[in-house]
Amino acid sequence: MCSLGKLQLHISNSSKMTSSGMNMMNRVIFYEDKNFQGRSYECMGDCPDMSSYLSRCHSCRVERGCFMMYDHTNFMGNQYFMRRGEYSDSMSMMGMSNCIRSCRMIPMHRGSYRLRIYERENMSGQMTELMDDCDNIMDRHRMSSCMSCNVMEGNWLMYEQPHYRGRMMYMRPGEYRNLSNMGHSSMRFMSMKRITDSCY
Repeated sequence: MCSLGKLQLHISNSSKMTSSGMNMMNRVIFYEDKNFQGRSYECMGDCPDMSSYLSRCHSCRVERGCFMMYDHTNFMGNQYFMRRGEYSDSMSMMGMSNCIRSCRMIPMHRGSYRLRIYERENMSGQMTELMDDCDNIMDRHRMSSCMSCNVMEGNWLMYEQPHYRGRMMYMRPGEYRNLSNMGHSSMRFMSMKRITDSCY
């Protein structure tokens, strides 16, 4: 069930904004059909199963913030990064093979970024620490692939091809000891990009 949904939109404006208030301002509206038609559902947080509210989702409006969209429930399957804007046909615009089934809100991060990537599983093999975007780990760091990582600061997007192309994966702070066990056994990550406040 969505952690924050339509009912929460009616909270009194007199409520004091907490330290996470900036993240609470994120909002996306999902629609059953293309071109913002059919039933709609507003969400301000994570939603592991869209079918609880809509039978399908083929378009959306990201009014504030950034979200990751997934074509399977429980934040599984292919991932798609959506920032503020209108997506009248999310499947064709984002190259999705299925409609949106779940979504995750990406909290805004202010501060430094640190990501350690490893060539092998379980934080082994060659290690490189990144503090900025990297468009090609082979060219810049002589790494053939990234099989595990430690996100130390900030939120990142990792791509299976150089120059931020191909399938992607959203990485929050934490240790990821085997990236191939996270839904795509054939993926090898070759470029990484920070999700900075300019995305919002």
